[in-house]
Amino acid sequence: MSPITTFSHRFDDATGLTPLGDGVFEGRTDPAYTNMVGPFGGLTAAILLQAVLLDERHLGEPVSLTVNYAGPIADGPFTISVDPVRTNRNTQHWTVTLSQNDVVATTATAVFGTRRATWASTESAPPEAPPASAVEPAEFPELVAWLDNYEMRFVEGSSLELDAGPRPSSTSTLWVRDKPARPLDHLSLTAMSDVFLPRVMLRLGKFVPAGTVTLTVYFHADTDVLAAQGDRPVLATARAGRLGRGFSDQYAELWTDDGELLATGHQLVYFKA
Repeated sequence: MSPITTFSHRFDDATGLTPLGDGVFEGRTDPAYTNMVGPFGGLTAAILLQAVLLDERHLGEPVSLTVNYAGPIADGPFTISVDPVRTNRNTQHWTVTLSQNDVVATTATAVFGTRRATWASTESAPPEAPPASAVEPAEFPELVAWLDNYEMRFVEGSSLELDAGPRPSSTSTLWVRDKPARPLDHLSLTAMSDVFLPRVMLRLGKFVPAGTVTLTVYFHADTDVLAAQGDRPVLATARAGRLGRGFSDQYAELWTDDGELLATGHQLVYFKA
């Protein structure tokens, strides 16, 4: 009989943390998720959320996460400290700090909540898109390492169109999932909320220096919804509201393939152009 082997997904390896006690964890950057400067910001956000999920004091499920990228994260080890600053009947509030060599590189706040059955309504609607199977996956040139970890099938606003000149719209819509495929959870959903190229690059049709300053993700799906989605592609769309004076915002939505809103996100990006 052949031995049973367990496959470890590289996303799980990259978000792995070692508990050091008293709400402190140790992690290490992963070269597979390198961006233009430091690690992919979506992965960093997922790692910060992971630290709270691994803390035995956490209650409920993630409701929101705000990450402030205060400075560059260098290759190598880092430490994360988490603190449940207040626990109420239905919500729990956390502060999270990532440091290297006693210098703060990233801070975050997370809100966890106890979800219960209530009246519900979704006012947003998913963008029009053909099934993922009808869209060819993008093949990226060797730009940054983290792109190799995602299967992206662009419906509108492909990141591969940067040599096509300026565009009148910053909207991108695509089917996305981990590569190789991995069942969706709150960690991977967090990372996917940041898979979009900075909107200013899409508008100008060229690469310009840019980076996320702050990112917020609001989680609308609970673990049951995420489990039902499995490893099927997520429909993701993003657009800017305003670009100028060195900063641009970005609003994003992520949907299941049967039209349920998983998460919304908002971020602020600096740029030089």
